[in-house]
Amino acid sequence: MKVNYIACLALLAAGGLSAGAWAAGDAAAGKTKAFTCMGCHGIPDYNNVYPTYHVPKLGGQHAAYIVTALQEYAKAQRKHGTMQAQASTLSEQDMQDIAAYFEQGGN
Repeated sequence: MKVNYIACLALLAAGGLSAGAWAAGDAAAGKTKAFTCMGCHGIPDYNNVYPTYHVPKLGGQHAAYIVTALQEYAKAQRKHGTMQAQASTLSEQDMQDIAAYFEQGGN
């Protein structure tokens, strides 16, 4: 949910959470865990068939954003069947690891 992301950013800005709280992932472990993600997110200029849209490349994206998005897909707060199915199989640590990998430029 967008509100959760904004609330997290507000806490970070206020010093409620350190930046390291979002960098709790292990990028090396994330590289292995993100293997399935690369089937769509690792293809340059890839477009999903249904629903039709451009699949974003995740390399360099902020870890906090990726973790929030994965949490929202897992809770069906974001609508996309494939992403909901994938995210629902991930632990919190998996999400942190995958996010750390992509934040460092993975893919």
